[in-house]
Amino acid sequence: MRKNFGAKAILYPMPVLIIGTYDENGKPNAMNAAWGGISEETQISICVDDGHKTAKNVVKTGAFTVSIADIENVVACDYVGIVSGNKEPDKIEKAGWHITKSEFVNAPLFDELPMALECKLISYDEETCRLVGEIVNVCAEEKILEENGKIDLNKFSPITYDPVHHTYRKIGDVVGKAFSDGIEI
Repeated sequence: MRKNFGAKAILYPMPVLIIGTYDENGKPNAMNAAWGGISEETQISICVDDGHKTAKNVVKTGAFTVSIADIENVVACDYVGIVSGNKEPDKIEKAGWHITKSEFVNAPLFDELPMALECKLISYDEETCRLVGEIVNVCAEEKILEENGKIDLNKFSPITYDPVHHTYRKIGDVVGKAFSDGIEI
């Protein structure tokens, strides 16, 4: 028997996305946004309320980065989600993060977060809070790569958000092979 929860935003796993932007003065900002994901092969959609400094920055600059939160940075990633860039101008410094400017878009990369998507703004709808970006590059630190150059989840430990218990969770073991195991049937 199933239990009905009604129309709630419950989906597992939820990625923990750190959106990076510059303001009109070139000051970097970061925001934790768990409500998003890949919406087309080269697009990402994220829910960002128009009251956030991040939304204003993206609209002004037309660019943003999306870093993937990891186990090593749980505290800092949570911090940039609970403290507003509208109220705390030194949010990045207090998080202990260092910045490198993206080579592809006018947005910051956070040196401590080893994987990021570099995006150009496609659209932003203030009514629905839906931010859509074109992914123009994906970058990853060599420390999380296999010998063949692919990302290794044994070296990179991204976290997910549990919206029911308001906790961050680590991703677990391999349990199957996509586009392969189903061939048995």
